[in-house]
Amino acid sequence: MIQRFLATLRLWFAPQRLQQEGSTPDYRFSLANERTFLAWIRTALALVAGGMAVDQFLTGLVWGVRTAIALALLAGGALCALRAVNHWVRCERAMRRGEDLPATRFPALLGTATALAALLVVAAVLLGRAGS
Repeated sequence: MIQRFLATLRLWFAPQRLQQEGSTPDYRFSLANERTFLAWIRTALALVAGGMAVDQFLTGLVWGVRTAIALALLAGGALCALRAVNHWVRCERAMRRGEDLPATRFPALLGTATALAALLVVAAVLLGRAGS
């Protein structure tokens, strides 16, 4: 498992190695894979921006709650960016090899974590207003 991850990690920084695997897929599929990667990067940037916004603008919240929510969003953004690269490489490799695209639970995890973070913000704001 670790060797497989390290082999994939090497492809992150040496994509020319990817060209040595299988055959070149239809460029439309590679470009679609790249667009998906860019969508994940936009999601990561939005999570980072959300974390910064929570920290800077929800100053009425208790420090610990505000910091926890901000850190969860920032960590989610970092994880999403890393996952975007990994997923792009794995899909590109699968297309070159003529394999099925890799299955992933990450969208479900990201969606659930984002919903929980949003509910935490809602609860913190409501509790903050109830305490005023």
